[in-house]
Amino acid sequence: VQLQASGGGLVQAGDSLRLSCLASGRTFSNNAVGWFRQAPGKEREFVVSISRGGGTINHADSVKGRFAVSRDNAKNTVYLQMNRLKPEDTAIYYCAAVPGPISSRYVRDYDYWGQGTQVTVSS
Repeated sequence: VQLQASGGGLVQAGDSLRLSCLASGRTFSNNAVGWFRQAPGKEREFVVSISRGGGTINHADSVKGRFAVSRDNAKNTVYLQMNRLKPEDTAIYYCAAVPGPISSRYVRDYDYWGQGTQVTVSS
């Protein structure tokens, strides 16, 4: 599976952005997907994950109520809708995939990674 994240940009606090993660390969629907982010000087951290069927979603506490994840397996795409963005959301956002039904909060559990897309939120 190859992943390509897109949709990042420069926005103001309170704005919204939608990131997309486009996957290649016919087996994408068998993969759970996670979104992670990494700010300068910090470790990569979990944002949200979605199971392969979309029925199980987990959020980091820092984004709960503001970010939503969805997937369209017919289009091999997972979306991250980010609302009410804050300056502390500034980071490079990565999507990742792992075969199987269960999504994870941990970087080490994912087999495939996209290249990342920059999100910058100004105050």
